[in-house]
Amino acid sequence: MGIFSRTRDIIAANVTDLLDKAEDPAKMIRMIILEMEETLVEVRASAARTIADQKEMRRHIAKLDKLQDSWTEKAELALSKDREDLAKAALVERQKAVDMADQLAAEISVLDDTLRSAEEDITKLQNKLREARTRQNSITTRLESAHNRVRIHEAYAGPKVQDAFSRFEIMERRVDFAEGRADALSLGAPPKTLEEEIAELKSSEKVDADLAALKARIGKAN
Repeated sequence: MGIFSRTRDIIAANVTDLLDKAEDPAKMIRMIILEMEETLVEVRASAARTIADQKEMRRHIAKLDKLQDSWTEKAELALSKDREDLAKAALVERQKAVDMADQLAAEISVLDDTLRSAEEDITKLQNKLREARTRQNSITTRLESAHNRVRIHEAYAGPKVQDAFSRFEIMERRVDFAEGRADALSLGAPPKTLEEEIAELKSSEKVDADLAALKARIGKAN
């Protein structure tokens, strides 16, 4: 089943309303465009047939015009020979050709109206088709944007990222525990005595003196 019953429905359709009511706007817009394209092809094909019919009718009218001239000549010839009966019969045939040509001309006039209507429909269909394609581009862009946002969200808030952060937290807890153990070793250690602190100072002074002597020797050598 098509969305439209054809040309009139397409021209009167509100594409935005159709898309707002659709469960799958992307699928709906593709269907709308496809049906519009098919209808446009049909309207153009019908217009082509109408133009072909008009050309054939005009050729027939041209032949009827020649036939009228022929019967007129025959009527004149009959009168010149005092054959009024034949002249009258020739004029009857001429009138038949005139009547047929007039009928064809009237049909061509009707077809002219049909062509003008078809031309208007084609213009309106093309405008509707452009509108639908513009909406399709907009929908496609919005869908791509939505998919990109989903991918970005998954990149920083997805299960893989959450699992990685969980692993970091485990490592941090292990480091905290190791540091805690090291800090715990110093807990309860007895304070240094005065003699130990003075001994450390003396040892430090001796190291500083040795360092100064070493620098002096190196300086002299240089």
